[in-house]
Amino acid sequence: MSHPEEWARQIVVRHREPGHLRLQLPAELSTGPRADAIESGLRGVAGIYRATLYRDVRKLSIRYDPHQANERDVVLALRAQLDRLPGPLAQALKPVGENLGLAMHDTRLKIEHGARRKLAQLRQVVMKLRQAPPQAGSLQARLQPLVANALTEKAIINFLNDLIAFYLIKVHWELITKRWMRNPVAHADAWLAIFYLMYLLVRYRKTNK
Repeated sequence: MSHPEEWARQIVVRHREPGHLRLQLPAELSTGPRADAIESGLRGVAGIYRATLYRDVRKLSIRYDPHQANERDVVLALRAQLDRLPGPLAQALKPVGENLGLAMHDTRLKIEHGARRKLAQLRQVVMKLRQAPPQAGSLQARLQPLVANALTEKAIINFLNDLIAFYLIKVHWELITKRWMRNPVAHADAWLAIFYLMYLLVRYRKTNK
């Protein structure tokens, strides 16, 4: 039996409710690089906004959004993390940067899909407003240009990029303040991922002015 299969059989569910799952982990997963990799890996999964491993009691608390994920999704995400658990500390930190990029990609696709659908509906409303010219000096005449500019594809994409940036900061805030800032050298891969994403955001803004 492989180590991931053996670890999975030893995990026990201690508490479950919509949006919260608490598990008892084996000792091999509750300390060192493996514990760090499990926490950071789960926080990068879409729908999971908090994953805390209490190492002294070997309990893993996972908070997730029931509208984006269910208990089965959380269990499968944890099982996938077990397969990726490495031994050395340097390898254990690698999934942090990878999952950061995956979280951004998945979140952006979901937000853009919903935003484009709403954008199409709003554009139909704007077209109807344009077909009936408002009276000069009226409130509708003053607001119409502002509404039209706010509903352009460029404005929507800029808004989505900012929204994703704030979302990623919120999801990884605990990691940034408690681990990455305290030991930036050990978490250099995570910082490189952050700087690269910031570079892409700034470059996009400059090329679309």
